[in-house]
Amino acid sequence: MNEAHCVPHPSNDSATARSGQVDATFRRDVLTGLGQLHKQLPCKYFYDLRGSQLFDQICDLDEYYLTRTETQIMSDSAKEIAQHFPRDSVLVEYGSGSSTKTRLLLQELRDLRAYLPVDISEAHLLQTAKQLDADYPQLHVQPIVADFTAPFDLPAAYRDAPTMVYFPGSTLGNLEPQSASRLLRQIAQQCQPNGKLLIGLDLDKDPTVLQAAYDDAKGVTAAFNLNLLQRINKELDADFDVEQYRHRAIYKRAQARVEIYIESLRDQTVNISGTRFSFRRGEYILTEYSHKYGIESFRSMAGEAGWKVDAVWTDAKQFFAVMLMTLATNDK
Repeated sequence: MNEAHCVPHPSNDSATARSGQVDATFRRDVLTGLGQLHKQLPCKYFYDLRGSQLFDQICDLDEYYLTRTETQIMSDSAKEIAQHFPRDSVLVEYGSGSSTKTRLLLQELRDLRAYLPVDISEAHLLQTAKQLDADYPQLHVQPIVADFTAPFDLPAAYRDAPTMVYFPGSTLGNLEPQSASRLLRQIAQQCQPNGKLLIGLDLDKDPTVLQAAYDDAKGVTAAFNLNLLQRINKELDADFDVEQYRHRAIYKRAQARVEIYIESLRDQTVNISGTRFSFRRGEYILTEYSHKYGIESFRSMAGEAGWKVDAVWTDAKQFFAVMLMTLATNDK
């Protein structure tokens, strides 16, 4: 990174301490989740370096319409969207990943004070931020390693600027409705008093389209899901026999969501950090929900969290929507 824009790297001592905290949290969440009657693992742990790379491959699959559809919407509408951003604002991206769609915005946003990508996968985040820093030398790029589902602070230097949160990819759909509403309220608090939220939403649609998107013919999504077990093996001294598990994706119409599981193919026992877990043949580990939305139902949900929808952009098939919202209190 150019020195004027880069984030200071932590000292070895602080990096080690932070790594220890992350490892302890990961271990706690895995042991807690697998100790429940209905086993589950948080989907946020998909994104180690290999998981992030696999997700980038998923985004290029024919079946996975989400990324290319949202990208096309952003490509067609970025100039119009940018007109809603005030001068000298700070763009904060939740779950930035490779920041691919963000580039479409950055090309139109000439007066940003800074771009703050937020992601839990530190290695992938810093790699992407370094490339963005080189590609946009006039822009301050300051990555934030954080779990955005919990409150986190923006750097003090940017707290007086209008805050524009970009939340693409329909990532909100990974949360159950109550948690999604809570996150929308959290974003509203971070954007006070004059911020906006630009959010991508996957719309409910034909189940055959959804099934293919989450269980592709090449098996990349399966590899992405099962990589979570490999990560547990590597980081938590576990002994999952990954070949004895398989990926499952199930659409539930009543809940308007795709449910992602890892299924045990036989009765087996696994040791994780000295703790033993038994799995029955056919037993599921829940790893992800992907809720799908209707535009009007989401408008109502966002309104309860303090947001007013200013504009909506969709594709011709109505597969996906990008919504721009402002705090309802701004009108008072």
